[in-house]
Amino acid sequence: MAARPVPPPPPLDPALLAMFRGVATATISDNLERLPGLVGLRAFHRGGSLLGTALTVRVRAGDNLAIHQALAVAGPGDVIVVDGGGDTSRALVGDIMKAIAESRGVAGFVIDGAIRDSAAFAASDLPCYARAAIHRGPYKTGPGEINVPVSIGGWTVHPGDVVVGDMDGVVTFPPGIAPGLIAAVRAQEAREAEVLRMIREGRYDGRYAKPAG
Repeated sequence: MAARPVPPPPPLDPALLAMFRGVATATISDNLERLPGLVGLRAFHRGGSLLGTALTVRVRAGDNLAIHQALAVAGPGDVIVVDGGGDTSRALVGDIMKAIAESRGVAGFVIDGAIRDSAAFAASDLPCYARAAIHRGPYKTGPGEINVPVSIGGWTVHPGDVVVGDMDGVVTFPPGIAPGLIAAVRAQEAREAEVLRMIREGRYDGRYAKPAG
């Protein structure tokens, strides 16, 4: 059963997106009122950060037909964000789909479910976040949806949301708040750099401490 077609969101200004390259997810989270983000996922790739915009997919537990259909329309900078309901009984993505994603310039995977061929991801710099790895393969009969709001770990991701990932996890946010958010992030980075400098110089007395960090 083919996924229900939904028009993609308008593209984000690449220059605005690039401002978040290398920004720590912890700093972004701090400036999103420490909201939960995408909890329960871990990185399976070798290293490197994730940056792109969400191409969202909703599938039934253990079925990856709609993910294949999403890869067919994905392009450079897309992050395949999959709501698999947290089910880990069958893998939704493996080495073949990783190769397809790489050939299309996909920025990475965020899977609320399981993957397989984890050794291939561990040897790759293509970002992949998921709940678990398992050898069991998926169904391919559908149904599914593409470019619809999805829920992962209690956090809603909308099509076109900015997706940032590092070894701490993944955060997402709507593109409309990106300019204000990056300004707040840069301000926090400057504060923290000053605190670290004071610590190195033996001048830190706790007055500039910020919560959790």
